[in-house]
Amino acid sequence: MTDKFLSLNGKKFYYDEIASYSFRDSIPLNGYESKTLEFCRSWLNGVQEFPIQTSGSTGVPKTINLTRTQLEASARRTIKLLQLQPADHTLVCLNTEYIAGMMMLVRGFVADLQMNIVEPISNPLTLVSPDEAIAFASFVPMQLHTILQETPERLEQLNRMKGILVGGAPVTPTQQRELLQIQAPIYHTYGMTETCSHIALRKLNGPNAADYYNVLDNIQVGLDKRGCLTIKGDVTNNELLVTNDIVELLTPTRFRWIGRADNTINTGGVKVQTEKVELAIAEAFVDNDTSPRFFIAPQPDEVLGEKIVLIMEGEKLQQEEEQQLFERLRPLLKKFEMPKEVYYSHSFSETATGKISRQRTMQKLGLRTD
Repeated sequence: MTDKFLSLNGKKFYYDEIASYSFRDSIPLNGYESKTLEFCRSWLNGVQEFPIQTSGSTGVPKTINLTRTQLEASARRTIKLLQLQPADHTLVCLNTEYIAGMMMLVRGFVADLQMNIVEPISNPLTLVSPDEAIAFASFVPMQLHTILQETPERLEQLNRMKGILVGGAPVTPTQQRELLQIQAPIYHTYGMTETCSHIALRKLNGPNAADYYNVLDNIQVGLDKRGCLTIKGDVTNNELLVTNDIVELLTPTRFRWIGRADNTINTGGVKVQTEKVELAIAEAFVDNDTSPRFFIAPQPDEVLGEKIVLIMEGEKLQQEEEQQLFERLRPLLKKFEMPKEVYYSHSFSETATGKISRQRTMQKLGLRTD
């Protein structure tokens, strides 16, 4: 372990130093660097259980404990899929205090990869030399979008990778179209903190691109009575995990994601899936040079019980622009699926992992969240 090291924000740390924290008085650290190195120290010293906080994008954040065995089992599946080899370079640019970033560290240790860890900013490649041959990286959709928009000259660096993971948020139609220019295989992940990140992957580019997820080896999936996905495997300690994700189970190892059970809006006695409406709105914005962030939510209505409202980030659209948006939506949605009102927020509240906090954003606007 003597000569092994990782790079963190351009600073070199040898594994022996990390394990003993012998660098603490000689190298100044910011809070993110300290937290990252604390996890690395625990891992190198053989700690068997790790507390980690869920993201809080769909509810109140909570802390759960994951075992070393669970984390290693998850890491090995990704390493095998992407055929990662010792000394391959990996870019870690997701928040390491949450499962997606933490698992990048675990994969680095398990596969003996050369890790380059940087702050989780919108364009992490600006923190990396264009000459570095990165074999593997994981991004949120916004990061890949920013890289392609702001630094198109980095496309070749992306193309040379063995594999790219993208997760943490839906991939919009605009983003999916952008990703087709990347030659390296890109996989949209399905998973959560409780499953040590992804348990299924969807190919986004190339000849095997699909609208469904393929379940990874030795993970069992099924449906509960609500039509929600259930998961069982070594990453769940072989306990049955019941999710709130409504899926269409195509085969025992393949499913199409529909949306979350708690994102169903009952409007006038008809159940509408939030994600379906949001996809249509994203498609309506495809031809725009820029598209604002947005989401759909229910609000009380005396006649319908619940009405569908659209909440958009940024300046209010002109009346004509708003009308054009609804004209583009009409062929895509049924009458009862159409938003009844539009609200605007100057800036959306976010979770620590950069996801939209719908609840806090709605509270800022004085909207009902229950």
